[in-house]
Amino acid sequence: MLPVELSHAVWRLIEGQSLRYRCWDEEAVLYNDLSGATHLLGPAALCVLEALRPGPASMAALASRLLDEFEIDDASVGAELHVLLDEMSQLSLIESCPC
Repeated sequence: MLPVELSHAVWRLIEGQSLRYRCWDEEAVLYNDLSGATHLLGPAALCVLEALRPGPASMAALASRLLDEFEIDDASVGAELHVLLDEMSQLSLIESCPC
């Protein structure tokens, strides 16, 4: 269960990204066509990015997606997701949405 203050946060992809990436085993190299940077990402980050491709999503929806895809402890998914979203935000891949 997510903490109440996190359950209402909504995230989206930075507008205009094409999310081009290649996967090898448990890693992917993603090219950020807006910044020209490349990033090495794990499967959880790719899962979140793909979940955001159609449009903004709440932390609760993203946590649910991660729980469906991976063996993650229900009690720690909120904290792990918070760290993951913060890291992807710092890479300019996603941003919080005032929706």
